[in-house]
Amino acid sequence: MGSERIVQRGAEALLVKRGERLIKRRIKKGYRLRELDEKLRKLRTRAEARLLARAIEKAGINVPKVLKVDEGAKEIEMEFVKGKRLSDWLDSLESWEKVCMEIGRNIAALHEQDIVHGDLTTSNMILSLDGKLYFIDFGLGFGNARVEDKAVDLHLIKQALEAKHFTNWEKFFAKIIEGYKEASKNSEKVLARLNKVEARGRYKQSY
Repeated sequence: MGSERIVQRGAEALLVKRGERLIKRRIKKGYRLRELDEKLRKLRTRAEARLLARAIEKAGINVPKVLKVDEGAKEIEMEFVKGKRLSDWLDSLESWEKVCMEIGRNIAALHEQDIVHGDLTTSNMILSLDGKLYFIDFGLGFGNARVEDKAVDLHLIKQALEAKHFTNWEKFFAKIIEGYKEASKNSEKVLARLNKVEARGRYKQSY
């Protein structure tokens, strides 16, 4: 088995490093009925593993490769990507334009396959040691996405940039949108809906 080390403890899952592999273990929720909790964690484990596979095979973007799925234990075993979280480095990166363009292209590639990530932040992106950009943590993602869902995905990354990279977020987001437009066949529809999503937010804040 090898020694295990907890690398992250989240609300929904525990991330454990075992050798060169990462185990994502979904946490039991005591406030839910046991049968319901078992079913939900099993379904979400299965769904995330499928999304990761689709992201590689259909969208062609870099995500950790799924090596094993244990629905009984509610675990996904995947490759451990060596690198640094983009949230810690983007502000100081000389190649930020290139990286932000790639973020936009990756989001577009997912959206072209009707996949949304659901939690797009630079904390859920890793710049690997060999310079590749990886998207991680598809726990809130889903397939069969509508235009509205894709617009909300973009709204999430915009909000995340404002919060984490507040001095540079505008130029980062502009480059992400540039990359998105370059790789998306439906960018006009999605960006038009993004404007509506943001207008709704402004309307709510005024009350």
